[in-house]
Amino acid sequence: MPKPLPLLSIPLPCRTKKIPRIFTVLLFPIFLSGCLPYLFHLGKEQSSIILGREKIEDILNLPGLDLKTKQKLNLIRDARNFAIGELALNEKGGFEYYTKLDREEIGWNVSASEALELKSYTWWFPIAGTVPYKGYFDKQMALALEKELQSEGYDTRIRAIGGYSTLGWFSDPVLSPQLSWPDHRLVGLVFHEMAHATVYLPGDSTLNESYASYVEEKGIESYYTKHEGENSIHLQKFKKEKVRREVTLSLLKKYAEDLKTLYSSDLNTEIKWKEKTSIMNRFKEEVVLKKLVPEEKSKEFLAREWNNEDFLGALRYHSGEVSFDSLFIKSGKNFAQFHKEVKNLFDLPEDSRKEFLNKNH
Repeated sequence: MPKPLPLLSIPLPCRTKKIPRIFTVLLFPIFLSGCLPYLFHLGKEQSSIILGREKIEDILNLPGLDLKTKQKLNLIRDARNFAIGELALNEKGGFEYYTKLDREEIGWNVSASEALELKSYTWWFPIAGTVPYKGYFDKQMALALEKELQSEGYDTRIRAIGGYSTLGWFSDPVLSPQLSWPDHRLVGLVFHEMAHATVYLPGDSTLNESYASYVEEKGIESYYTKHEGENSIHLQKFKKEKVRREVTLSLLKKYAEDLKTLYSSDLNTEIKWKEKTSIMNRFKEEVVLKKLVPEEKSKEFLAREWNNEDFLGALRYHSGEVSFDSLFIKSGKNFAQFHKEVKNLFDLPEDSRKEFLNKNH
């Protein structure tokens, strides 16, 4: 499940998630001959991850395995089986292996947007298509790209990657940093990433991420209801987080509309910059007023500089819930049929897919 936004104690964007382009580019280096250092970096690190994989079943049979690792790996194994059997997700979506990393974070995504327009900066890669982020396993390389984008006047953000999918090209392992996650988020991670290996439209990140987030959330509800019942402690934690997330997303959408109105106005650039700052400050103040950050973190949160990419990054992962709900009901709440219905959206023009994701009722 996506990690919390910095200083927000709710799980929002970013699995901060996913770098499918990291590995799809490796399959087509001839198209990216000008990016050899980047490709070498990605190839070296991904090779290390693949070569370092161990079957979860084998690890579970090791004598002396610590109880926490054993519990987490058993949970992942069970969640994977549930994803295939109950959620109709692609069995090639991974989580059969485990890789121990020598770092606390998996990697880092760099994303950017226009400074006076809610428009993402994008990169193009084979198979993945156009995506609004670029992933690295080395933070210094991510920082260098961010600095370059900032020098060109873009709003930027670096986010730690919580998980990623290679879209079924490799059997993606669970990675050691993920074992520190709370159980319900770890279950959600499995469902989210396996959803990407089930339904993926190259070039439409908002549809892909929002669909995977929807499957993740419906999957968590179904998993814990069937395993532990309606009074499941894990289910209650998830529902509490979901309420907080929905309130925050409502605020993000509200202020994003204010920003869109501002940017499309005839005001001069200087005034737009001042009004942008004012809108960002009002957003932060309302977040604190609604107690969406811990009181002890409120001053730090208010001091943090927000920009367009923060809004785009959050909404990229959580759009279209109303429309997905309608599709799920139309599918008879059958996940296999639901995935087919989502794939039918691929035939729609881009504007129609955006309209689908922006429906509020």
